Amino acid sequence: MLRIWGRTTSSNVQKLLWFCDEAGIAFERIDAGLSFGVTRTPAYLAMNPNALVPTIDDEGFILWESNAILRYLARKHRQLEWYPEDLKTRATIEQWMDWGSTALAASITPVVWGLFRTPPEQQQPEALRASAEKATHLVRLLDAHLRERDWMVGDRITLADIPVAIQTYRWLVMPWERIGYNRPDLPHAQAWFERLARRPAVQRVVMIGVS
Repeated sequence: MLRIWGRTTSSNVQKLLWFCDEAGIAFERIDAGLSFGVTRTPAYLAMNPNALVPTIDDEGFILWESNAILRYLARKHRQLEWYPEDLKTRATIEQWMDWGSTALAASITPVVWGLFRTPPEQQQPEALRASAEKATHLVRLLDAHLRERDWMVGDRITLADIPVAIQTYRWLVMPWERIGYNRPDLPHAQAWFERLARRPAVQRVVMIGVS
């Protein structure tokens, strides 16, 4: 059976849990990261020298990096509706997956750490507001992309939607008022996430708050 190391509150782990839920892929999850520890143990570092989550063991095949794992699982389980074989479609999906996991995540993650994992007396509101502005700039780009389409790529949900949606959820529900930031309404991005929010897997895996 597929084994996944990682805590449920990790955005990168959530990508795998969401996809496995949708695709009906059975797995065992092992808590790892932050308060659970594990990632600095010799056994874990032998699998993933980065000491990050997620890592998978698929019947002896070890793999880390969440987007690489998503693509591997989609191909192994022939989930072609999520990851079509057409070269240009697949490249566009990968483009948005990587954008969501690098540009968008890089702007939102500092706010998560600053608000939820940093003592109040050590928080830096000005730096957090700068991250908020950067995140909003990127979600504006997303909003423009979604102005005339329902999904990130093509006419249905694909792997492209997963990393972007997880970070967009954080942008939508973050307690921005704690740093004196007013989040604007971006209707196309919000409507897209509302469509996703009707999916049981998104409700179970993604919409659990931010911590």
